[in-house]
Amino acid sequence: MREFIVEADGGSRGNPGPAGYGAVVTDAATGEILAEEAEYLGVVTNNVAEYRGLLAGLRAAHALDPTATVRVRMDSKLVVEQMSGRWKIKHPDMKPLAAQSRSIFPPDQVTYEWIPREQNKHADRLANEAMDAGAKGEPWSPPAVAAGSRAAGAARVGAAAPHSEQRLETVDEQQPPSAGAETPDEQQPSSAPGWGSAPDLGAPATFVLLRHGETPLTPQKRFSGSGGTNPSLSEAGREQARRVAEALARRGTIQTILASPLIRTRETAGVVAARLGLDVTIEDGLRETDFGAWEGLTFGEVRERYPDDLNAWLADPEAHPTGGGESFAETATRLAVTRDKLIAAYAGRTVLLVTHVTPIKTLVRLALGAPPESLFRMELSAASLSAVAYYADGNASVRLFNDTSHLRP
Repeated sequence: MREFIVEADGGSRGNPGPAGYGAVVTDAATGEILAEEAEYLGVVTNNVAEYRGLLAGLRAAHALDPTATVRVRMDSKLVVEQMSGRWKIKHPDMKPLAAQSRSIFPPDQVTYEWIPREQNKHADRLANEAMDAGAKGEPWSPPAVAAGSRAAGAARVGAAAPHSEQRLETVDEQQPPSAGAETPDEQQPSSAPGWGSAPDLGAPATFVLLRHGETPLTPQKRFSGSGGTNPSLSEAGREQARRVAEALARRGTIQTILASPLIRTRETAGVVAARLGLDVTIEDGLRETDFGAWEGLTFGEVRERYPDDLNAWLADPEAHPTGGGESFAETATRLAVTRDKLIAAYAGRTVLLVTHVTPIKTLVRLALGAPPESLFRMELSAASLSAVAYYADGNASVRLFNDTSHLRP
């Protein structure tokens, strides 16, 4: 069975603005360039252009051999994650393009891989050529060099590098950005600097994320999830709750308070609510992960007693703690459902979510589009504040993380 590599890219000079895509199909075994596609699209968004590039590349590969396996390589994290099924597709302009892309080959014949922008220069160049031609009112056409020659293909890629790099170097001189500059419609604020002004989407739903105050287990760094002893706040934790309540009162922005059902979060939320004159609503989706048999143990104790289970858990978000606890993947699914429900319920409002380490890290990870292993690279202190804003078009913006300034004397 033949194997093709499809590399695709798209760009929009303004987002939305004049846009184009490029795609190249190569033989995975020989590196021979088999097809090149590019088109000027008129005024569309960056992500629509990315999807159109993917669609063109897959169609070109299918025309060459519908029985082949295909490795799609793109520098668009959004397209790769959505087509791999790990991210939802919310934008109405992209849903039909994704559906068309999925219909070209059977799902088991196509895999998706994210690559750095520097490794996608060929498709980037084609997209820019299409946009340049469109700006002149001309159709894009491939260079005169024969597209089927492996040597010619390598020469064309090499010749394109200075052109592509020049675009990167002159962005600050008011030149249009390179096609590969990623501006995901569904993962970044539409008002991101440098990408033009988008229509006013109204006030976002802003979630201020408060980790509960200390419990007796916190200083000892013991696993404390939703399946353990359900500890109360320590005296230090109650003092932390009082301090964060004062800080939030000074800011004066909290309109609603939601809390995990566990005792430590309910106590923390109660202190804050009393200071702000608000009620507390319990939200089960904000509970901490269930750590199974590891509840109450330190990391070192878990490593000593359950080394194989711990190693698997650290390596795979689908792995469960010993004794049937909750995997990080299951936690992420639960938090995504809870997040979407709360965004719909509290659009335009600022809501305090009093919750735990894993839910807060997971909400931040999902907002950033970061991989699951990033959970192990975040430090989150007791009684710390973080914040994420969610816009009407599905974009998210992390505005604060692990702020503990209110705890200092």
